[in-house]
Amino acid sequence: MHKTSRSFLFLLLVLFLLHSLSKIQGLPQQNSISPIDLSALQQIENSLTDVPSSRAPPSARFFTSWDFSSHDPCSTFAGITCSSPFLNPRRVTSLILGTGLSGSLGLAGSLSPSISNLTELNQLVLNPGIVTGPIPAQLGSLRNLRVISLTNNRLTGSIPLSIYALPNLHTLDLSNNQLWGSIPPGISHLDQLKVLVLASNRLSGEIPNELPTQLLHLDLKNNFFSGTLPARMPLSIRYLSASGNSMWGPLNRLESLSELVYLDISMNRFSGTIPPSLFRSSLSSMLLQRNNLSGGVPQQKNTTTPLSSSSSSSSSLKLDFYGEGSIVDLSHNMLTGELPAGAFSGVETLFLNNNRFTGKVPKEYVESLYSGGTKTLYLQHNYLTDFPIISDLKLPDSVSVCLSYNCMVPPVGLTACPASAGEQLSRPAYQCSKFNNGGSTG
Repeated sequence: MHKTSRSFLFLLLVLFLLHSLSKIQGLPQQNSISPIDLSALQQIENSLTDVPSSRAPPSARFFTSWDFSSHDPCSTFAGITCSSPFLNPRRVTSLILGTGLSGSLGLAGSLSPSISNLTELNQLVLNPGIVTGPIPAQLGSLRNLRVISLTNNRLTGSIPLSIYALPNLHTLDLSNNQLWGSIPPGISHLDQLKVLVLASNRLSGEIPNELPTQLLHLDLKNNFFSGTLPARMPLSIRYLSASGNSMWGPLNRLESLSELVYLDISMNRFSGTIPPSLFRSSLSSMLLQRNNLSGGVPQQKNTTTPLSSSSSSSSSLKLDFYGEGSIVDLSHNMLTGELPAGAFSGVETLFLNNNRFTGKVPKEYVESLYSGGTKTLYLQHNYLTDFPIISDLKLPDSVSVCLSYNCMVPPVGLTACPASAGEQLSRPAYQCSKFNNGGSTG
C-alpha cells in the first residue's frame, strides 16, 4: 500500500478512536443546554417584554439575543451563565434579566413561576423596570440560590415565606417595589444571609426580635415598620438603616454593635438618650435626626493639637478622627446641655441644629472648620451664646456654617444657612433668659 494511503488511513483511525472515547467518557459533542432549562427560558421570555425607549436602539433591547433556534444559548443569550461546558447537558446557574443600561427603561410584564425549573440557579437578578405582579412562591424550591435581587420595579403582594427557607441565601434585595406584609420570625433561620435590603416598600409590623446571626447589611428604610429595635441585634452588623418608619423606644439595643460603620434611624419616634458607645470615629455615619431624643451628648477626650492664630497655615493641623465623608446628624431632637468639646472632631458634615444646646461653641469645632476637617456645621435654632472665631485666619471657601436663631448675633460672614433656618439672626432675649433659667421654651 502506498505510504500516503497508509498515513490517511491511520489518521482516520485516530479520529474514530477519539470520537468513540468522547462518547465513553460522556464529553459533550457541543455545548448543549438542558431542554428543561431551555423550556423555562422560553416561558420567562413569554412573560416579559422590553419597554420601548427612544434613547436606545432596538438592538439594545434585552431579548434581542434570545434566539431559541441557536445551537448554544449559553454563549448567545444575554444575561445567562451556564455550568461548565464539560457537563452535558449544561444548566443555567445565573439569570440576570434586563440590560441595566442607563438608556434602557427595563422590562415589563411579570415573573414566570417557570424560573423554578432552573434548579441549578444560584443567582437571580431583575434590573430596574416596570415588572408587576407577585414574586413567585416557587422560588423557594431553588435550594442553590445565593442571590435574589429584584429591585426598582413594581412587584406587589407579600414576600413568599418559601424564600425565608432557602438554606444558602446570602443576599436578598427586594427594595423599591410595592410589597406589603411583614417579616416573619422564621427569617432568623437564614444562617447564610449577609445582606437584607427591603427598603422603599409598604412593609409593616414589627422587626423580628431575632435576625440572622451573620447579617452585615440591613436596610429597611421607607416602610411602615413599627415597634422597637430587635432585642437581639446581630453583633456582626455594619450597616443599619431603618429611617422613615414609625418605630419608637430607646436606643440602648444599639450599645453592643461595635462593628457598626453606618447607622440611619432618622425620621422615627425613638426617645431617650443616645448611648455613649455610638460616639466613636469608626461609626462614620450616624443619622438620628427627627426623633424625640433627649439628654446631652457625652464629653469625649480630645487629643488634637490646638490651632492658634500664630499658625503659619490653616492646613497645618488635620483633625481627622472621623475623616472624609463622615456625617453626624442629630438635628430636630430635644438634646440639651453644652456641646461636648471632642465628640465630633473631624466630622466632615455635622448637623446639631434644632435642639436645645446651650453655652459656648467649643473651640475644637472652630479649629476643625479652619483645618478643613469639618466642611458643614449647622448649629441654628439652639440656645448657644458664643462662637469663638480666630480673627486673623480665614475660613476655607468650602466651609458652610449656620449659627442663626441662637442667643447671640452670628459673626459676620457665618450666615450660610438653608432657607428653613428663617431670617431672624438671633432669638428674642426673653426666650434665652427663660430657657437658661430652667424653662423649656423651644
